[in-house]
Amino acid sequence: MAKKNILVIEDNHAILDVITLILESEAFNVAGLNKGAEFINHVKDFQPNVIIMDIMLPDVDGRILLKELKENNLTAHIPVLMISARYNSSNYMMDGIAADDFMAKPFNIDELMDKIYALLKNSSN
Repeated sequence: MAKKNILVIEDNHAILDVITLILESEAFNVAGLNKGAEFINHVKDFQPNVIIMDIMLPDVDGRILLKELKENNLTAHIPVLMISARYNSSNYMMDGIAADDFMAKPFNIDELMDKIYALLKNSSN
């Protein structure tokens, strides 16, 4: 079975490093971004099977990136797990577009992995 690609977009470098280390230890290919500026181009180049995305980024609201992703026919199928320290599962939508799952920070690593595996299982990619 081919390795799955996971794109993590998180502005906190420590959290990004921890998530990357954990995912790589589970044999995933991981790409990390800490700003939203090149997000869509990176998605098209890396072709992730799952995206883990922080809502609060320094240059753009993650919900705007989610909306762009889900409205693009080439990327709409990619499951997205939104994470945030300030938002909760009831207010992470953007114009009616919701992520496939949500986690509040701080999060439990086992729960993170369970959610990733569930997204992979439920997706067609």
